[in-house]
Amino acid sequence: MERIVIIGCGGAGKSTLARQLGEKLDLPVVHLDGIFWLPGWVEMDRDEFDRRVREEMAKEKWIIDGNYNRTMPERIARCDTVIYLDFSRITCLYGIFKRLLTNLGKTRPDMGRGCKEKIDLEFLVWVWNYNKKHQQRYYKLLNEAEHAETIVLKNRRMVKKFLNSL
Repeated sequence: MERIVIIGCGGAGKSTLARQLGEKLDLPVVHLDGIFWLPGWVEMDRDEFDRRVREEMAKEKWIIDGNYNRTMPERIARCDTVIYLDFSRITCLYGIFKRLLTNLGKTRPDMGRGCKEKIDLEFLVWVWNYNKKHQQRYYKLLNEAEHAETIVLKNRRMVKKFLNSL
């Protein structure tokens, strides 16, 4: 595992898993949210974002966490491992509220500078509908990624067991 893509719903723990894997495997970690969000929750220009993601993917080793569906096929084509955190919406919502309480008023290390932790109805609705909108497409992408090892983790217990197995 030298080029790992981690995908899944917000609140599933993609960034946390990326950091833990980065430490265990001595790999650099790229958080797509950290690239995309400019200070004050301003979105980066899409062409610039795509360029920066390609720049990171050109490197020999990496862990990239985040969805950003437009660039996902390229990332999956370049990776050797895809980890899909296919968690329930309740688990993800719990993760979001826990993250909010832990980081309220702060900027997480995996987020763009000046993007203090917040929550809004639009994001909660996105999480609630995430599996309905994305799950089938993600499994299709994973099935088509014959070159890469695919790892589907369904809950935090499976994540912990996976990490302990490394």
